[in-house]
Amino acid sequence: MKISIQIPNIDNITLELDDSLAPNTVKKILQSLPFEAGINLWGQEIYTDPTPIKTAEENAKSVVDLFDVGYWPPGSAICLFYGPTPLDKDRIRPYSPVNVIGKIKNPDKRLLSKIHDGLLVTFRQT
Repeated sequence: MKISIQIPNIDNITLELDDSLAPNTVKKILQSLPFEAGINLWGQEIYTDPTPIKTAEENAKSVVDLFDVGYWPPGSAICLFYGPTPLDKDRIRPYSPVNVIGKIKNPDKRLLSKIHDGLLVTFRQT
């Protein structure tokens, strides 16, 4: 399943969700579309302000892979990982475990590095 993040004056990011990784989380995300969220940065992690999605940990991971997309239950946030976070220089370590829900379909570090704190983006089904 593909969804897009519409980012004003930058471009869209396509996410490929995989419901075999965290089926309940992916289902709740799809049911909540479309929705808007503010953007925050933490190292090379982009994460949203709280979203309308509320769900618990589901196969949560404390270390993720490059270009993984996660859902962070404590903050009700969607997270995009494109490099190290402040917790670890060698691995991509979220602040706390996330439900990995898919991958960034069109990973472009130049595009991702143009995103800044405070942007308001829209998540939509493609």
